[in-house]
This record gives sequence, structure tokens and C-alpha cells, in this order.
Amino acid sequence: MKMPRRSLLAAALAAPLPALAEFRVEITGIGATQLPIAIPAFRDEAGAPQPVSRIIRDNLARSGRFSLADAGAVVLNELSSPVWPDWRAKAADALVGGSLTRLADGRWDLRFRLWDVVAGKELSGASYPVPADDLRLAAHRAADAIYEKLTGERGVFSTRLAYITKSGRQFSLWVADADGEGRSEAVKSVEPLISPAWSPDGRTLAYVSFHTGKAVVYLQDLQSGARRALADFRGTNSAPAFSPDGQRLALSLSRDGGTQLFSMARDGGGLKRLTQTLAIDTEPCYSPDGRQIYFVSDRGGGPQIYRMPADGGSAERVSFNGSYNVSPALSPDGRSLAYVTRDGGAFRVCVMDLAGGQVAVISDTQDDESPSFAPNGRLIVYATRAQGRDVLMTSTLDGRVKASLMISNADVREPAWGPFGR
Repeated sequence: MKMPRRSLLAAALAAPLPALAEFRVEITGIGATQLPIAIPAFRDEAGAPQPVSRIIRDNLARSGRFSLADAGAVVLNELSSPVWPDWRAKAADALVGGSLTRLADGRWDLRFRLWDVVAGKELSGASYPVPADDLRLAAHRAADAIYEKLTGERGVFSTRLAYITKSGRQFSLWVADADGEGRSEAVKSVEPLISPAWSPDGRTLAYVSFHTGKAVVYLQDLQSGARRALADFRGTNSAPAFSPDGQRLALSLSRDGGTQLFSMARDGGGLKRLTQTLAIDTEPCYSPDGRQIYFVSDRGGGPQIYRMPADGGSAERVSFNGSYNVSPALSPDGRSLAYVTRDGGAFRVCVMDLAGGQVAVISDTQDDESPSFAPNGRLIVYATRAQGRDVLMTSTLDGRVKASLMISNADVREPAWGPFGR
């Protein structure tokens, strides 16, 4: 149950595309309530391998919780004594200063300090001495620290995304920073790759590959690069999803004729059939407490979202707005369900309040797929088309602030947001 643009047939027949370009972050929209923060250029960052202050600014703006006050051409380090009236005149409630220092052993020391402009006092600061290759990650961690100090919630800027690209005849599974940069290629194939899913510890990706001529579910160790087939039964093996404890996976198999849901241990044992219908049951995902599985079924005539006990049993329908609802994803707190709905001829991302049943359409594009929550539940990433390009898009849950992570010349699809713990 994939959208036409993302069909395997379209993937197989797509014309060759130019090489991948770097991501570019474009932020649009206005948040309901945002904290004004100023982040001037850091001292000596011009000679550093990463634009640290810009990375921090982009991270905070993309979260939807902050607005950026104009710092002009000011350079501010962590040892500066801010002139509070000047920053208040710029309408900044918070201020960040920092520096980059090249250490004798070749590492870079990123230092920052966070101030409360309204109260005129220091709030926090930190130092991150890292190898040059980890300087971008250090900037993400600095942004996480700032975000948490000012919001009381854990930041997600140092987490990772997994996604699929197709360039020419080449399919690739990538792992990248949460802003789309710093990517590394985990898997490549001349046959389609689909359905990446993170283990709860962030060490393993499950995915589906067609390199043997049929759909097979694999597990990939991201540190060692080792992979093994998890599900290679007769028929189609697809849509893997880890349980919250990481010990089992739910998946969709056609081994018995129809496409039904099964679960199995991550070592490949303990196969258990979960659904017993004549319908197509697919796209499972666990609730955060591991007690329920949400999935897509056409048992009512068209694809809709259902839930059932994690060990199988009676299922109840969850989605009722429209005749086509797919790709369920649960928020980390279990209160919200994101999915894709067909709205006329468009496919858009919705968010449902599971307690009250209210549904809000948060995307304004036409061809959205594969929503995935950030581990703090504050953002959703999905794939779509914007301005004639395939992009990854992040959005706040109310749809007010969006950021497109653009790839100029590649088909990008099926993002999955990784867990905390990097």
C-alpha cells in the first residue's frame, strides 16, 4: 500500500538522475509561541571545518520553539560580557556566545555559553573537545544542551535519520544527522531498498532488499556493517518494525498465501502469526508500551489503520476520515498517531489525537509519505515533493513550522527518525 509516486514499478523504471547534492535546510512558517534567541558568530570559527554557530541556529529554528534575533556582524565568545541593553534592543530573550579552538593534538574545542538576556545572567555552558570529523556532531550536542536548558525537554539535534535514495540505477540506504547532513551510506544495491526501521538502541537497521529477486528483510549492524537475513520465507517479506524492547519485530509476510502480520524474535526464531484474515494486513508499528500494534488493512474495503494486542487478537479500526489512510507512526508518548491520508488527489500527513480522535492535516504538499516522529515527539519527518524536487520535510506537530531538507537531484524516500542515545 504505497503511493503511486513511490511504487516499486516507478522506481524500477525511473530515468537515471545526476549525482546527489548536499542537503540544504529551508525553514518556513511561524510558530505559535517562540523564544527569541540571538546566536552571533563564534570566535575563530571562520577557520574551522564546520560553521558551528550556523548549525546551532538552524537546529533551534527548525525545532519551532525559537525565533532568531538578528545578531548582525557581532562576534561573541563564551568569555564575553554581554551589554544587556544592546541585546534587549534586538528583542532577544536568550543569547549564545562561543568559540572554536584548535588543540595541540589536532582536535577542536567547541565552547559555548548561554545567557538569559531578560535577567542579565548566565544560564549554562559547555566544552566539547572533538576530532575534526565530529565537529558537526558537537554543534548538534551544543544545540541539544541549549534547547533542553530553555525548554526543559530533551533535544533531538544529535540524533540520526535513515532514508532511501535512488540515483540512476543505484539504491542507497543512508544514515545522516537529524538535519540531513553528515550522511554515510549503510547499504547500496542495484535492486530496490525499502522500509528502513531503527532498533530502539540505535545500533541496528532493519530494511527490505530485493537484491535476490524478491523482498527479504535484513538486519544491518551500523557499527560493524555486518548484515543477515531475518525473514526470507516463500513469497514477500516486508514492513519490519522493532518492538520497544528491541527483542522482537513485527512484519508482513505472504508465506501462507495472503499478506498477513507476524512477529518473530530478532534472532530469527519464535515466528508467530498475528492476523488471520483474507485481507491485506501490513505496515505494523508498536505502541510505545509494546502492548499494541497499529497496522494497515483493507479488510473494510479500503486501506485503513487498525490496532490490536501485540500478540494478536481482535482488531479495532482507528482511522475514519477518508477512504485511504496508510503509514501509521506513534508518538513516543503514545498520545498521537501520524499517518498519510488521501485528500482528493493529494496525499498528506495527518496527526490524530488518540484520546479525543481529533485529526489535523499538517502538510501542505501533494505527495507525502512515511511520517516518523522525532524521539522527543516534537517533530515529524516525512518524504514529499516540494518545488518539483523530492525532499525530506520536518514539521512541528501543528504544522506551523516546516523545514525542507533538500536534495537537488535524487529521489529521496521513506525516512525513519532514529532514537536517542548516539
